[in-house]
Amino acid sequence: MTLTQTRTQTNWEAVIGLEVHAQLLTRSKMFCGCPAEYVQGEPNTRVCPVCLGMPGVLPVINRQAVEFVMMTGLALNCTIASYTQFDRKNYPYPDLMKGYQISQFDNPIASDGWLDLDVDGQRRRVGITRVHLEEDVAKLQHVRDGSGEAYSLVDVNRAGVPLMETVSEPDMRSPEEARQYLLAFHSILQYLGVSTADMEKGAFRCDANVSVRPVGSTELSSKVEVKNMNSFRSVFHALEYEVERQVAVLEEGGRVVQETRGWSEDRAATVSQRTKEYAHDYRYFPEPDLPPLTISREWVEEVRARLPQLPAARRDRFMDEYGLSLYDASHLTASRAMADFFEEALQSDARQSRAKAVANWLTGETTRLLNASGTDIAEIKLTPQALAELVALTEGGTVGSTQAKVVFEEMFRTGASPNQIVQEQGLAQISDAEGIAPSVEQALADNPQAVQDYLGGKETAVRFLVGQVMRLTRGRANPGLV
Repeated sequence: MTLTQTRTQTNWEAVIGLEVHAQLLTRSKMFCGCPAEYVQGEPNTRVCPVCLGMPGVLPVINRQAVEFVMMTGLALNCTIASYTQFDRKNYPYPDLMKGYQISQFDNPIASDGWLDLDVDGQRRRVGITRVHLEEDVAKLQHVRDGSGEAYSLVDVNRAGVPLMETVSEPDMRSPEEARQYLLAFHSILQYLGVSTADMEKGAFRCDANVSVRPVGSTELSSKVEVKNMNSFRSVFHALEYEVERQVAVLEEGGRVVQETRGWSEDRAATVSQRTKEYAHDYRYFPEPDLPPLTISREWVEEVRARLPQLPAARRDRFMDEYGLSLYDASHLTASRAMADFFEEALQSDARQSRAKAVANWLTGETTRLLNASGTDIAEIKLTPQALAELVALTEGGTVGSTQAKVVFEEMFRTGASPNQIVQEQGLAQISDAEGIAPSVEQALADNPQAVQDYLGGKETAVRFLVGQVMRLTRGRANPGLV
């Protein structure tokens, strides 16, 4: 821990609020019929007069996008507005052709909610200010030609994709709390199925507002907006750096300037991008081409009825129903695909002993192989039914623990059934004395000193001899019988 970190914890506290943009998983764009899937398209091929901002075109609201925001708001304990409207936000940047962005200002779809976190064994509640809907912008590519001349290319495919912005209250007091908030929110979006929430592909983007103040103070000081954070790890390190930087400035008698800073992975530091001494006037006004939207209570309840069991509730159920530890239940329910895999593997037998074994395979070997291969559990060849069969083979003594790992890796790689692998590779455990005896005799003959040690009262020598038998049988011998 650095000296600055120590000072921050004792004399200063961080004040952090997050703004998260998530692209929504609709088939079409927010205000037109163009496909919302833009990544696979050639540049400027998923476009029409509406997303190109041509004169005289009229936008039409995507109902599915509105319902996705309602679902997210309900999952975040928000109030769903009975009256909401879209606004024009003056946007003088080249990545939106029409010169304005259709967004929401003073009447968002959802507001006044909260998200509970568990941080270092403590329950923390972060307020949710608002969840609103807007359109994404085009993608700029900055290049240089052969002579070194710089210019920018515009790909409009992304322009108009439904974008949900969720703004938290400045309730987080450490980079770790901010990371846990993002992880929890990311998990909720995946459970709801409203977004891929893929940070690497830009479907889940985070900006942070950070300031520091003396411990015990309630005043908010000048805040700095931090951008360009494209992973949970970079969010944590960017906030950690920025908090320390602001503390150092204040303790040296300086003043924290209100500005926008970007996180540089290469430099492991935040870098000033532009000052924001005064609030930018986006000149919002009601979108004249879209009528206000009325959301009935019946519509809200219809959407509420479609909500799945969310991560926190599912975690608690896994602990109660299957007797899992907090660690195992939290690990399994962080991803909806992992939680579904776990429960599908237990469909034929939901005993607590079987549940713990399945959980161990998923939190251990499965997670290790997923990380090594860079894949998601929804994409692998291993099936829940195959994992359940392997657990049954292990518990029944057909394969030992060492051989079970060999079988599992082959299952993960090929998708073959465990019974097939055991038979083809001769991995069945030897559980009869007659089959093990020759290897025991050889181990005794090859290791006379260990035998003498045991006969002399050194009981730990038995473990060595058992290990030798397991080696001779390639791990197939039943260790208890040996």
